Amino acid sequence: MKGTDPVATDTAEGRGDTGRPPEGPGGPDGSGNGSDDTGASGSSGSSGSPGGAMRSSAVMAVGTMASRITGFGRTIVLAAALGTQLLGDAYNTANTIPFIINDLLIQGLMASVIIPFLVKRRKGDADGGKATEDRLFTAAVVLLLVVTAAAIASARWILELYAGGFNGAQMDVAVYLARFLLAQIFFVGLSGLISAMLNTRDRFGAPVWAPVLNNLVIITVGLAFIWVALPGRTPENVTSGELTLLGLGTACGMAAQTVALVVSLWRAGFRWRPRLDLRGSGLGEALRTAGWMFLYTITTQAGFLITTNIANRAGSQSVQEGYGVGAGLTAYNYAYQLFQLPYAIIAVSLITVLLPRMSAQAHDGLWAEVREGFSRTLRVSALVLVPLSLAMAVYSVQLSVLVFARGSTSTADAHNIGVVLAVMSLGLVPFTVFQLMLRVFYAMSDTRTPAMISIANVAVHGTLAVCAYLLLPPNLVVVGVAAGFMLSFVSGLVIAGAVLSARLGGLDGRRILNTLVRLFLAAVPAVAAALGVLWLFTRQFGDGLATNLGAPLVGTLLGMALFFAAARLLRIEELRSVVGLVRSKLGR
Repeated sequence: MKGTDPVATDTAEGRGDTGRPPEGPGGPDGSGNGSDDTGASGSSGSSGSPGGAMRSSAVMAVGTMASRITGFGRTIVLAAALGTQLLGDAYNTANTIPFIINDLLIQGLMASVIIPFLVKRRKGDADGGKATEDRLFTAAVVLLLVVTAAAIASARWILELYAGGFNGAQMDVAVYLARFLLAQIFFVGLSGLISAMLNTRDRFGAPVWAPVLNNLVIITVGLAFIWVALPGRTPENVTSGELTLLGLGTACGMAAQTVALVVSLWRAGFRWRPRLDLRGSGLGEALRTAGWMFLYTITTQAGFLITTNIANRAGSQSVQEGYGVGAGLTAYNYAYQLFQLPYAIIAVSLITVLLPRMSAQAHDGLWAEVREGFSRTLRVSALVLVPLSLAMAVYSVQLSVLVFARGSTSTADAHNIGVVLAVMSLGLVPFTVFQLMLRVFYAMSDTRTPAMISIANVAVHGTLAVCAYLLLPPNLVVVGVAAGFMLSFVSGLVIAGAVLSARLGGLDGRRILNTLVRLFLAAVPAVAAALGVLWLFTRQFGDGLATNLGAPLVGTLLGMALFFAAARLLRIEELRSVVGLVRSKLGR
């Protein structure tokens, strides 16, 4: 770094949209007094009436979409500002750690422990759970302040766990940024708790809208960094003032999100009275039930630790050996951002509807209904995800260049993101199937089995990631890591499927397999057409904008027509069901 550089003498962050979570902590809103955005007031909230529920659902849907759009814009701006090489890896590694710590300490407990605990106390306590909420809020604030201070003081030691391959200026930059970014631990954790408290009040607006504010702040910071620093900054020539803008600005984005949630909670009627008399509160007993969820969280974070270290080492070696492309954690994260969008938009929407119903059926021992719900959701999701995953694999490079190749991210950098995305896209269907299977376990109140399966997943992923690092050139290591990540879900769904089949008396496997085979067969003409269109555009227009934009548009439209025609010929039942549903809705 040039200029006055405190990093040089200081030896020693929410994953934004480069890792997690684009949608923020998730949760609720309420305005409390008078009207609120959800159409609910008091504790009736969205569940108080059909109209209120519909308004809440609309607010959440629009807010989620706004969060994803602004989150994706945030990723594009940061890619242009920082690139995908050493500076980008330094920022993204430091900006990931607050969310990892939050996952370990708080986030994994929210759905499994905290929300049920608060709901129980609000219903059963004479004061409506007020004392319990005061105790929990006080304990969280104290714990988060202590952990945040300790993390900032230990920034270099923490980074050394994740920043394998960092040295010299890159490590100094990462540590300097982490001094600011680790402050987000407090705000991320508090945001998660407030969202849970709003959930228990049936407030469902602020936690999906507050991350939009965070994204907008960081977009502004990224644009300011581009204006001040100009593209092409590296760890060696970036100034401490530019890093302060980046680190402090990112932390302010999460702080702004937290403030918005605090205001929403205050409007919902919560008035905090600090108290530390935790004895007899019941919180300790509730936390003891979260052991398996905690094991699951630790295991998944161990997998991420492996990924981060190997990707960072490969990224540094790729630059040092002159490959000229970003091939580290940043390239991997940006590819994952594109990869998870179809799942987040399509499968998660179906899962959100399925899980409460499945939980009730499992509680009543209606295993045939659980099996049917799982099968139907998987098959309907696959109807969209099979052709979409193949289209993403075909056009991944063009899509990545179109989205990322600007500012500090070169066309070669974006091309490498596309190669990683292509490998991930081929694993979209196994990834979705595995996530659906996990929801069946959760509906059965079983957190032990997912925790044990996660150990097998991490073993497969870690082994293949190490093999990729040892066998592949540095610029392709992240491609191998991505392949190992996707294959870990294949092994996971095989194990999970065997366990669930034994418990449920089958998983409708023959019907599911028949549908998947037919869907992939129906996609063959579409893939052939997509490849043909790409070849024609490349031959006619080269690798410029016309090909990057035109080939995916034309190829996708032609491929859709061919896919649906083939699906009709193959008599895929799910296509007829979806078409019939759409026609019935349009006919109203």
